[in-house]
Amino acid sequence: MNDQQLLRYSRHILLPQMDIEGQQALLDVHVLVVGAGGLGCPVIQYLAASGVGAGAGQLTLVDDDVVELSNLQRQTAHGTADVGMTKVESAKADVLRLNPDVNVQAIQQRADEQWLRSFFSQNPVTLVIDCTDNATIRYLLNKVCLETKTPWVSGAAVGLNGQVTVFDPRQENAPCYRCLYPNLDDQQLTCSENGVLSPLVGVIGSMQALEALKLIAGIGEPAVGKLMTFDAISAEWRSWKLPQSPDCGDCGKL
Repeated sequence: MNDQQLLRYSRHILLPQMDIEGQQALLDVHVLVVGAGGLGCPVIQYLAASGVGAGAGQLTLVDDDVVELSNLQRQTAHGTADVGMTKVESAKADVLRLNPDVNVQAIQQRADEQWLRSFFSQNPVTLVIDCTDNATIRYLLNKVCLETKTPWVSGAAVGLNGQVTVFDPRQENAPCYRCLYPNLDDQQLTCSENGVLSPLVGVIGSMQALEALKLIAGIGEPAVGKLMTFDAISAEWRSWKLPQSPDCGDCGKL
């Protein structure tokens, strides 16, 4: 790190759990963020501010959507002038405004199976952060991350409730997404159908970013195999330990 970086990230480096080694790991990691909407915005902003991909690493954003007026109630990386722009290009501009050192790649693309497999085969992805509201994509991420032993952080926020889970296929007997949800309907996940309280996505996205930084820098004990849920009305977090399902159709086959 140069002097400017040492100053920029000094409040991280002062933490004994992070130190210079942990901060350097953030700079050199390659993180793939799938989704640049409600959850993706706070995730992307905190990763960029923290220096993820600002060294030898990279921050890759993938989303096929464009910014709409109804997004602006909660998607803080986008503004009124960005309506009609692709979400990834709008988010990329926000990343570079926050931290011009970040090596950020914006890909307007639906994260379907063909694209995910191609991307993983050509890029050394260290960590995936799932910020979608699409169960089909999550099941695909689950399969690809299991096959490539790539850890990933999944979040969801709909209505007045949110949740965060960390999956790490590198750990023996760790549960996967299908262990948690054997069959999930996309219709249960969308804000467009159910609405969402705007600060809730900030709470959940920030927690996803926190768990990502812990994984990358080796801080504490990431919430692998835990389902953490948040109730916006009571402001209460709850946590459940998730067992691996012996009958799981994804990780049970490996």
